[in-house]
Amino acid sequence: MTHGETTPTTDAGPAAVDPRAAKQRGALGRYRAMAWITGVMLLVLTLEIVLKYVFQVNGVGADGEVNDVLGWWIAPIHGWVYVVYLAAVIDLWSKMRWKLSRLVTLALAGVVPVMSFVLERRVHADALARISAGPAAAAR
Repeated sequence: MTHGETTPTTDAGPAAVDPRAAKQRGALGRYRAMAWITGVMLLVLTLEIVLKYVFQVNGVGADGEVNDVLGWWIAPIHGWVYVVYLAAVIDLWSKMRWKLSRLVTLALAGVVPVMSFVLERRVHADALARISAGPAAAAR
């Protein structure tokens, strides 16, 4: 064989990677990570609220305010984590071309304790099934 010659092949070559499927998988991975982080932060925030207001673990300060239990920073951190979670939800929702009701459900999962963990499993399974089915499933 001389330089520059190619050998003929009988197959179509490596399977073409669907760029849309790659973007969907990336969005799904980001969503899964943020669902877990948001869920954990929400559980920590819930624990803080229950310990602080129900059991008043650290008591009440001289000014009449209930003292923080785990730290003042939990609520603002959860708030910003939730904003990033919403961005991941919108990204996944738009790439998967789901209905608006799915977007609302995914958004609510970040504010209901434990719901993000439950919904993450369902969304992951559904998304993988749609990605595997290819472009024909996008019409659903």
